[in-house]
Amino acid sequence: MYFYIIPPVYVLAHLILFAVWNLWLSSASDRYRKNKKMHWVLLAAIVLASLPSLLGCFLPESRVQSSLAAIGNLWLGIFFYVGGISVLLAMFVSFPMFVYGRVSSGRGRGFWGVIGSILSSWKKVHRGLIIGTLLAALILNVYGIIHAVDIKVHEFTVSVDKPLVIDGEKKDSLKVVLIADLHMSVNSRPQTMQRMVDLINEQDADLVMAAGDFLTSTYVGLKNPETYAQILRQIKSKYGSYGVYGNHDVEEPLLGGFPMTSISEAYRSEEVVSFINSLGFEILSDEVVDAAGGGIVLVCREDGEKTGDGTRKRLEASELMKDIDTTRPVFVLEHEPVDFGHLEEMGADLVLSGHTHAGQIFPGTLITPLFNENNYGIKQFGSLQSIVTSGVGFYGPPLRVGCDSEIMVLNLQFVG
Repeated sequence: MYFYIIPPVYVLAHLILFAVWNLWLSSASDRYRKNKKMHWVLLAAIVLASLPSLLGCFLPESRVQSSLAAIGNLWLGIFFYVGGISVLLAMFVSFPMFVYGRVSSGRGRGFWGVIGSILSSWKKVHRGLIIGTLLAALILNVYGIIHAVDIKVHEFTVSVDKPLVIDGEKKDSLKVVLIADLHMSVNSRPQTMQRMVDLINEQDADLVMAAGDFLTSTYVGLKNPETYAQILRQIKSKYGSYGVYGNHDVEEPLLGGFPMTSISEAYRSEEVVSFINSLGFEILSDEVVDAAGGGIVLVCREDGEKTGDGTRKRLEASELMKDIDTTRPVFVLEHEPVDFGHLEEMGADLVLSGHTHAGQIFPGTLITPLFNENNYGIKQFGSLQSIVTSGVGFYGPPLRVGCDSEIMVLNLQFVG
C-alpha cells in the first residue's frame, strides 16, 4: 500500500512547501515578487533537495545509491521541521493575518484598527516568519543530530514474583542490559557503536538482550560492516548475549522511512543473516532456551510483521510456549511490544522490546503513545510487565528530539 501512496504524497508535500515559501518571499520582498526567474530558482532548489531520497530509494543498490540515501535522510530532517513549521505558521499566522488585515481595513482606529495595523505589515511579518522558521529548523536539526549519538544509560529496578535459582543456588538479583534498534545503515558511525559497547561493558551485566532492528532494511548501505561486527563482538556479559530479528532486518527500499515493497517481498538475505549472526549475539527465532545458568526460561520470538521469507508467519504464543516451565522466571524477547494478553496467559513475567523509538522526533514523541500499548518504559499488564527501550539508533532522519538514545539497565529483584 505504501508504495502507491508515499511517492505522490512526498512530491505533494514538497509542492506545498514551495507554495508557502513562494507566498512568503513574494510578500517579504518586492524584488522576489517581480522576478519570476527567482520563483523558478526556488522551485528548482526544492526539487533538487527532494531527489536524493527518491534516487536513494529507487536506484539499484550501490555505493552511489547508499550515499544518496544518506543525503536524503539528512534532507528529511530539514524538510520535516522547515515544512512542518512553515505550514503551521501559514495556517495560524499568515492566513489569519491576511483575513484580519482585510477585515480591519474598514474598521477605523478601534480594536480592529490596532490589530489591522500590526497584522497588515506584510513585509516585516513574513520576513520574521522566514527567519524564525529557518532558525528553528536549524537549531532542531543540529541539536537532534548531536543528541542522537549521545547515548544515555537509563537504569530501572524491576521486581519479579518468582524465585531465581542458578546452578542450584538461589539468587536475589540479576542485572540485564536491554538494547534495541541499532539501525546500522547509511548514516551510522562506528564511533557510536563503540560508545554503546563501552557503556554496556561498564555495567558488568549478567545478561545482554538485543530486541531487533540491527539494520535499516539494507546491508549494502552499511560501510565497513566488519568494523561494526568487531566492535559489537566486544560486548561482555556473565551469562551471554541474546538477540532477535526486527522488522527492518530485511532487504527493502525505503522512502522517508516507508517500505516501497510489499511484506511478501521483504527478504532476509544471506548477507543480512550472516552479518547479524557475526555480531556476537545468540540470535534466536521462535525458540525457547534456558538462560542464566538455567535460572530463566527465555522465549525469543520472530518479528510479527516481517519474518524475512515473505510468506512464513511466526508461531503463536500458545504454540511456542506450550511446554515451558512457568515455575521459573519467564522472559520474552521480541522486537515489537504487542500480544501482551496471550503472553500473560502463557505465563510470561517480562517482555523485553524496542521498535517504538519512543517517537524519536518531536512531535512524534506525542503521537506514538497513541498507537502502542507501551510506548516506552515499564508498564504492567496483569501479572506481566512490558519493558520497552527507546533504542540506540535512529530511523530515517539521523535525529532524536524529545527522547534519548539509550541502553536500558534492568536491576531485576526476585522476590518469589
